[in-house]
Amino acid sequence: MTDILCKTQDLKITFPHRLGDFTAVHGFDMEVRRGEIVGLIGESGAGKSTIGNAIMGLLSHPGVVSGGRIELEGENLVDLSDTAMARLRGGRIGMIFQDPMTSLNPLMTVGDQLSESIAILQDLPLAQARQMAADRLDGVGIPDAASRMGQYPHEFSGGMRQRVVIALAMAGDPDLLIADEPTTALDVSVQKQVLDLIRSICVERSLGVILVTHDMGVIAETADRVYVMRYGKLVETGPTAQVIHQPTQQYTQDLIAAIPSIDHREDRFRNPAKKTGEIDQWLLQGHKGEGSGDYVTASALTKDFATKKKSFWGKAGSFRAVDIPGLSIKRGEVLGLVGESGSGKSTLGRMMTGLIPPSSGSVRYGDHGLMTDVRTRAARKALRRDVQVVFQDPYSSLNSRMRVDHILAEPIRFHGLAEREETPRLVGALLERVGLPADSGRKFPHQFSGGQRQRICIARALSVRPRFLLCDEPTSALDVSIQADMLALLMELRRSLGLTMLFVSHDLAVVRQVSDRVAVMKQGQIVECRAAEALYDAPENEYTRMLLETAPRATGHENTQNMRRAT
Repeated sequence: MTDILCKTQDLKITFPHRLGDFTAVHGFDMEVRRGEIVGLIGESGAGKSTIGNAIMGLLSHPGVVSGGRIELEGENLVDLSDTAMARLRGGRIGMIFQDPMTSLNPLMTVGDQLSESIAILQDLPLAQARQMAADRLDGVGIPDAASRMGQYPHEFSGGMRQRVVIALAMAGDPDLLIADEPTTALDVSVQKQVLDLIRSICVERSLGVILVTHDMGVIAETADRVYVMRYGKLVETGPTAQVIHQPTQQYTQDLIAAIPSIDHREDRFRNPAKKTGEIDQWLLQGHKGEGSGDYVTASALTKDFATKKKSFWGKAGSFRAVDIPGLSIKRGEVLGLVGESGSGKSTLGRMMTGLIPPSSGSVRYGDHGLMTDVRTRAARKALRRDVQVVFQDPYSSLNSRMRVDHILAEPIRFHGLAEREETPRLVGALLERVGLPADSGRKFPHQFSGGQRQRICIARALSVRPRFLLCDEPTSALDVSIQADMLALLMELRRSLGLTMLFVSHDLAVVRQVSDRVAVMKQGQIVECRAAEALYDAPENEYTRMLLETAPRATGHENTQNMRRAT
């Protein structure tokens, strides 16, 4: 048996189109050995997932492998029929997809899905497959696996669902495992658990693993070797430590330099070059002489959500998502809010911006008083103009049927901030202010990249001359280089316009770079709130220390590899 489990040679993947063929992958060479984790990294559109799909025989129509070879222990998969590939898929090659909710059937219990896969792939009676399914769930760390077999995917947390997907990928005891962005939407602690599980499976079963991701920190702590891709081409390859610490190609150097550090602040984020323009004078109108006190203050704030009845005659219960005695944000300050999924971060942020009402307690704005006292139409409009939100997913928060210039012009006209004939010029200036061409407003949201759409969302928030921004996970779906540009833009706007911000994120490195103070949430409560540098350098709460210790670091490869060898 050869040491090389899987390899691609001069691989070319093309998507035919009536206006001309698009080549997604150009002559790509890669090798994967048994017991080895190979990282495949690059920005969105680099071709990473396309290669994984090609190996699985799952290229979306009309994509085809137009050149080269994909070998699994010497057998060329490109020459196999669809029937032959179907036998390999799930049997010898398993795949972990990015979103576990879309790769699990919501109408089937977890036990039924896993049992069915094992029975088909290993040709076993269903009863025996069901017993094996319970063992597999136990093997991936699902507590009380036997009883949880009867639960549906929505009854599992995000991390538990990803563990179920890993168990499904291992149902046929594959030789090769492809993990396509398996930790993108997970918190640092859950992410560490999933990566530890993939590492242990790789070592115990001598699998070959292809880890597809854009997170260099994940690669540094997990992969043995790494392939760096850009525009469908191989840029650089080598042992992970060598590529990270001594990259030879400029693109790799730029990619690593864009990663925000969790261990120290960087001037490029904290003190970006100050830019000004004609639009700034318009944006600053009415912002002068505001003082230096608290801009927003939350007091004894709680939020309860109803839970479903346990029986037809029973009473509905309630779940307390947020319970804080108080929290304030000073004018011109950036307060970072961190915690795991379900900790109440977004709920607290939305209560502090008036998007959802609290169950009890109050929110006070320095210029508007108590939110509950803002009742007249004019007062509500003034508050909505001063308080804006930049959401996590820019595509779903933009109207896909409207051109961008209309999206930006609508709030300006609604609030009567400019004459009708002046509005198009302001819209173009706003787009330029966030780094887009003025004439790009004639396009629709789908014609922009993810990073460009997020810039449009920032421009829309700025269009009403706000004083306070809630940034709810604004960079979680972006590549590191685009993320770095977005953070620099937000911080530069904060300096130029004196904006106050609540920055909600589960990315601890990002929060350190942008925040003056940081509040840490756990199960709806704030367990620690201090100056950012003090909290990161010497956390006082055990939960905060756990979050910081489990966060991936792009410099931690040697220690991780030593731990793997010891294991």
